[in-house]
Amino acid sequence: MKPLIPVIISLGVAVGTMPIHASTPTHPLEPNSPRTVTVSELQTPPVVRAALLQSTLIVLPAEEKVANVFAGDTVDWVFDGGHVASRFISIKPKVAGSTTDVHIVSDHGNEYTLELREVSGDEDSHFDSKVFITPTDKAAKEKLIELPVFVPAAELDQAKQQIASVKAAEAATLKAEQTKEEAYRGQYPGTLHFDYTWDKSKGKDLGLQEIWRDDKFTYLRGHFQETPALYEVKDKKPSLINFDFSNGLYTVPKELDSGYLAIGKQKVEFHREEAR
Repeated sequence: MKPLIPVIISLGVAVGTMPIHASTPTHPLEPNSPRTVTVSELQTPPVVRAALLQSTLIVLPAEEKVANVFAGDTVDWVFDGGHVASRFISIKPKVAGSTTDVHIVSDHGNEYTLELREVSGDEDSHFDSKVFITPTDKAAKEKLIELPVFVPAAELDQAKQQIASVKAAEAATLKAEQTKEEAYRGQYPGTLHFDYTWDKSKGKDLGLQEIWRDDKFTYLRGHFQETPALYEVKDKKPSLINFDFSNGLYTVPKELDSGYLAIGKQKVEFHREEAR
């Protein structure tokens, strides 16, 4: 037996593309019906009958794809795994009476060895047109329900391209957000309005320093020994409102027209100038 030679490291090209140099068979060849062969590491490899000018399709179990193929004779035999990783391999002999072994490694880590034989000179004119492989070893069957251990090169390249596309899209989105944020920061000072009035003397006693607003929020900053309660006044009726307070800054998620801060009997009323 010749030593096995790697045939398909990454699927996508046919190996052994020299023209067939054997004569046409002397009698008509007839394809067999598709058949199933069982493969075991402990048994002799099953024989696949191939014929000149004819392709034989080897089919792995539905759960698997071809990861690699090795063959003893890559000169007199053509092996084609297609352009996309799949469960199929096409074989075709180029020399009458030639034989070789082929060793298939699946993406699940299963290994299948077959004996290929060109039969155009046999009295039996039938050849295998399609052969389904079924593993018989328990370990091989268990691998079928597990996740693949090998990623075909075509799928790996596709995954790399998808990752690169995602990263490029994320970078473009981030750049757009940064540009938008920078534009907003440049425009933000123009959205601030310091148009509130209050009794500065009472405000100083309470600790209030400044009140302003933008298009969405109202802010009150001060240095308070005790955090005052914040009220909104509408129709001369005060009500407690929602706000965030941190490091002396009140952030109110709305524009206030009127309101007041209070601690006990201390009280500082404030109003928007145009709202009074």
